[in-house]
Amino acid sequence: MLNYRPVQQALGVSALMVALMLPCHVGAAEKVSVSLLESGLDKPWSIAELPNGDLLITEKPGRLLRRTTEGLLSPIKGVPEVYFAAQGGLFEVLLHPDFVNNRWLYMTYAGGDEDANRTTVIRARLGEDRLDNIETLLEVDRDKEGAYHFGGKLAFLRDGSLLVTVGEGYDYLQEAQALDSELGKVLRINADGSLPADNPFPDHAPRVYSYGHRNPQGLLRVKGTDTVWLIEHGPMGGDELNLLQPGINYGWPAITYGLDYSGEIISPYTEAEGMEQPVEYWVPSIAPSGLARVEGPLFPEWTGDLLTGALKDRKLYRLDLEEGKVVGQSEPFPEIVGRVRDIRIAGDGSVLVITDEGELYRIGQQTYH
Repeated sequence: MLNYRPVQQALGVSALMVALMLPCHVGAAEKVSVSLLESGLDKPWSIAELPNGDLLITEKPGRLLRRTTEGLLSPIKGVPEVYFAAQGGLFEVLLHPDFVNNRWLYMTYAGGDEDANRTTVIRARLGEDRLDNIETLLEVDRDKEGAYHFGGKLAFLRDGSLLVTVGEGYDYLQEAQALDSELGKVLRINADGSLPADNPFPDHAPRVYSYGHRNPQGLLRVKGTDTVWLIEHGPMGGDELNLLQPGINYGWPAITYGLDYSGEIISPYTEAEGMEQPVEYWVPSIAPSGLARVEGPLFPEWTGDLLTGALKDRKLYRLDLEEGKVVGQSEPFPEIVGRVRDIRIAGDGSVLVITDEGELYRIGQQTYH
């Protein structure tokens, strides 16, 4: 017997909505400064910090930039051609865990064209001003039409394997539940693109790690563990924060706390046997993007909490975590206004933030170029 809870009940005031109505107590952030490092970037999507403190920044139209610690910007040559339209383009850049020795970086982008496109993963060696030894490691198995819901986030597990988020393509929402399609999934491959032997569905879905996802736009692994957090967009309501585990069905679109953009019910159910509940959800939507875990000396009171952007709300939020549960939400840095796209914790513990409007911020105690 399936255990269902009607979606109409879910469309009331959530715990996080209540938290938004409460005063924001900045606390740990009182002694830090927010510095605008860059403006005028062209639809930036992802940030990675190099060992020497330089930053790599992707721009959706297909550029990879290097920003030196002195504030100089220059393009990196050799980026593959991307399908740039609507939500499609160049997405994530992530360094290999042993980048210092091997110089490998990993990138995701929309490959193909309007009629047949797919989330694609490459790796390449970073030279002074170009990418070398470019290899295509993964092309999502199911071409789709339209430039929507690509996913494109990356994270390495402790064993060196790589997680890749893949959206369900918007018009292909039912394929999120189908294991013969890689849409609406988190995939797992080895760092060289080969298949791990211990993926949960080796016989019929060898790259699938989890399924039932809509459009995951935040992914992180907690250092020293295999705890993985994932944040994804719902439709009109129903954005989710999930604790990611192998082989688990996260429900989309069979269960959801959101409605279609027309106001129609996508599913009458918010719970079902065999489908995982989110750790937290948002009604109405905030359109979360980017995910970082607070660590380091700058915010000791917030250690272990999560930071996420809100494309719809145009804010940066802190999610107060206690024992794996969200117990509050605050807006600690009201100076940052915009469609926050990505968030990273730098080596010195400062927080790097980019917005769709083309701004790059650093939250920290020092003065930066």
